[in-house]
Order: sequence, then C-alpha cells, then structure tokens
Amino acid sequence: MSSAAPRPTGEDDLWSVDEHLEDILSSVHPLEPIELQLLDAQGCVLVEDVTVPVSLPPFDNSSMDGYAVRVADVEGAGEEFPAVLEVVGDVAAGADDPVRVGPGQAARIMTGAPLPPGAEAVVPVEWTDGGLGEGPATGMRARSLAPEGAEGQVRVHRPVAARAHVRAEGSDVKAGDRALEAGTILGPPQIALLAAIGRGTVKVRPRPRVVVVSTGSELVQPGESLGGGRIYDSNSFALTAAARDAGAIAYRVGAVADDAETLRSTIEDQLIRADLLVTTGGVSVGAYDVVKEALADIGDEDVAGSGIEFRKLAMQPGKPQGFGAIGPDHTPLLALPGNPVSSYVSFELFVRPAIRALMGLTDLHRPRVRATLKADKALRSPKGRRQFLRGRYADGEVIPVGGAGSHLVAALAQADALIVVPEDLESVEPGTEVEVVVLG
Repeated sequence: MSSAAPRPTGEDDLWSVDEHLEDILSSVHPLEPIELQLLDAQGCVLVEDVTVPVSLPPFDNSSMDGYAVRVADVEGAGEEFPAVLEVVGDVAAGADDPVRVGPGQAARIMTGAPLPPGAEAVVPVEWTDGGLGEGPATGMRARSLAPEGAEGQVRVHRPVAARAHVRAEGSDVKAGDRALEAGTILGPPQIALLAAIGRGTVKVRPRPRVVVVSTGSELVQPGESLGGGRIYDSNSFALTAAARDAGAIAYRVGAVADDAETLRSTIEDQLIRADLLVTTGGVSVGAYDVVKEALADIGDEDVAGSGIEFRKLAMQPGKPQGFGAIGPDHTPLLALPGNPVSSYVSFELFVRPAIRALMGLTDLHRPRVRATLKADKALRSPKGRRQFLRGRYADGEVIPVGGAGSHLVAALAQADALIVVPEDLESVEPGTEVEVVVLG
C-alpha cells in the first residue's frame, strides 16, 4: 500500500512528517457514494449539487397572525378613527382555497397561511381590536372556542404598506436555484433545507467507520479497580472521541493485552466493521511491543500488496509510527505510539486527514496560523526533529502549556493548539512568530 520510496530502517534514516503524511494520503481514497435517508445522511458529504425543484416559500404567505387587507381600506387608520372592515372568514396554514378579500373586507389570517386573493398586506392582530370592539388586542381567540371571530367586524388602528408582513413566493430560494453544492457536509440546517425542498434521500459519501484498538497489559478500564503497576486506558477514549470529532463513526475496542496472537485475532475480527483501523501502543522497540510483532508480516498471510510498515519519523512526540493495509479489502491501518500525547498528536497530524479523505473532503487539515510566542523562556527542540508543543492560542499569541513530556495528559486537556518548531531550529525565543495548529 505504501507509495513512497522504500526506506532503510537505520536509526539515522528518518521519515519526515510530510513524507509520512503524503504516503498515507496517497493510499487512502474516498468511500463510494450511497443514497441515504435524510437523517442517516447527517454528517456525510454531499457528492452532487442539489437543485431546488419548488420555490421556498412556494406561495405568498403571512409572517404574522392578523388580518389580510387591501392597502386602500386601512389608509389613514388610527386609534381615534380606526378603519372598520367586514371579516369574511379565516385563512389557516394549509388552506388550499382561501376566501377572497374585496373592498372594505378583511380575512383573519394565521402565520404561514397563504395570502388570500384580493389582499395586499397583513395587519398584525395587535394593531386591531381582534373583532372584540374594544382596545388593541393581544392575540386571537381560539377558533374552537370562539368561531364567531371569523366573521363580524374588525377595527384596524394603523395603516400598512403593500406587501407588509408578507413572505413572498421564492424569497428564500427559487425553483432552479442551487440549494447545496457537492462537497457540503450535511448538518442540521442542510438537512432542514433538503426536507423543505422535498428531498427524502440524498447521495453522499458515508461517514467512515473507524475502529480504535489500544494495547498494553498494564491498561485498566475506567471505573475498574486500579492494581499495582496498572494505569487507566485513556488513549482509546481520546482517539475514539477524536475520530468522532473528525466526522467518523468510531468504535472503541477495550485494551488488548500484550499478546501478539490475541491482538492479531482482535484486529482481524474488527475488519468487518472498519473502513480504517487505528492502534495505539506497541510500535516502539521494546520486548513487549506486540503491534509490530503481530502485524509486521500480516500482509503476507492475507492478500498480496497488504502489510504494515513500521518507521521512525523526524518528529517529537510521535517518532515511532506504522502504516499500511490489512485484510481482503486492503483496510488502511495506522499504528500510533502509546504515550498519550504522542498518540493524540499523531492522530491530529495523520489520522484526522485520513478520515476526512475517506469522507471525500478536500479540506483535510486543521487550520494553521502565525502567532507570537508568549513565554518566560526560550523553547528547546531536538536537532533535526519537528516538535509539536501544546499551547493556548488567542488574539495572535500562543502560550506553551506543560512541558515536552509525552505523558502529560493534564496539560493536553488545557491546550487548544499545537506550537510547531521546525526541524532546523533548536531554540525559539519569546516574542518570535511561530506556526500554530489550531485544534479547537
């Protein structure tokens, strides 16, 4: 699956961050489009332009509860000398054969109801006596309680201009307009628009299914008792949440012990529901780094062209990484380091863009800005490594949060940005302009 040139595995020959990302993105392709019901399409990416088949609104309708009138009949109306009109009936929302309004007449009309023939404007009910023969009304009586309100007389205390309080046909969108462009992510407002123009289904790329597997015999599930030498599994929760935040349907698999055969079996079992697999832990050079042991030659046993390649990157944190494909469908797998900060930074740099590529998006990456470093002392960075430090970004400035340790989860929780220190810098002084990856 890897498209980049083969690399030696020596300590001094490192992949750059950009090379590793390019290798991933050249191998990950958008999922095939499918037709989905509207609510099932939420969060998916539209693959075709949607044209409006019927104008919105499809007819002139009232934006107020009140009375549909002719402008000339209420000209000059006031509190002392109101215009007195004959009420010829009700026009409710959904009416398909409204009454006609002639000279000296008015129709009681509800919000959303079609403007009846002959009427030119709507007078809000608060500008009338509501047909009660008293002062200004505060509302209408329910028809079921007072059916006589749809007849008799109404006094109008204020004039209106033509088309006042009328929503014009096509004032939202007109038939033939483009409602949504291909590439749009369908959120609640877009779903509402599709429903409003009568679309029951829509063609989209489905949300990728991402399975997250954490490894380590030391891991305990949150809520369980914590024994000696054990830690709670935070990585699988962080990465599953991050995958969902990126737009995926994400499944979390409980921590797998440091046993290569168990891990291999677990991953193979998950292939049926995965468009992308993510593992965390077990990719370094220790005696118990089982991900490398379990997956280094799995492609040879499955399908030619599959396989996971483990490599070292010129970055900190996140030096050890793995990438490739497994199973009959060549499902992409990204193997991330096990330290919490390393795994999260690796997700942001490599997994999130892969998820968005599977969705068919072209905007794959978090926004990047330039900001002034606000710190008490210079930032240090290892020579030849691109360092990603946690920070808080606001108003053109970025402040480091926590140290460089890849285990500092509390500091990660306080950060909303990553400060990028390039490979050719070993020190960045306060006041220097730096590149910042905005996470929030």
